[in-house]
Amino acid sequence: MKKQILFSQLKKDYDQYISYRQKVIENSNKILRLAKQAIFSLHRNEIQPANRYLKRTEDLLIKLKKYFPKNISLEDEGTYKAAIEEYIEAKLFWQILTTGRISKIKNFKFNFDDYLAALCDLTGELLRKIVLLATNGENKKAIYLKEIIAGIMSELIKFDLTGYLRHKYDEAKRNLKRAEEIIYEINIRSH
Repeated sequence: MKKQILFSQLKKDYDQYISYRQKVIENSNKILRLAKQAIFSLHRNEIQPANRYLKRTEDLLIKLKKYFPKNISLEDEGTYKAAIEEYIEAKLFWQILTTGRISKIKNFKFNFDDYLAALCDLTGELLRKIVLLATNGENKKAIYLKEIIAGIMSELIKFDLTGYLRHKYDEAKRNLKRAEEIIYEINIRSH
């Protein structure tokens, strides 16, 4: 008799977990898509659409939080982690383009590894923006963004990153190198 109770409870818990997991994956995919749309809008200097995408992303993040207290392991779900990284990257990119600096994101608590991965990826978005600015002759802005990448890298170098984060860090180093090359070319052409 006790064995049936145990298996009945296990089945109930498992079914609930699977149901919550599906909702987390579905909403995480929406968050990922919206964050990417925000970044794309920011590259086109469309701040208002980016604000709307970020707001919708934040609404979904709030909605997802209700699934975590019962199933803490869902916060480690791959699609959720990817969505969080993309959101942080989009939000930090937005901060740089609207305020000229980056700071901790208010209203949400994210892990250090989410921030570190997003900061590394942010250098790639900044590099893309530098290319767009340089192409349009906005050299001062391009140089400013290169300095932001250099500032991010000067902080990231203080970490002994390994595994997944080390891969992201190495890509960020390459982004800084590419940004420096672009700025070098700008300087050569202007003299």
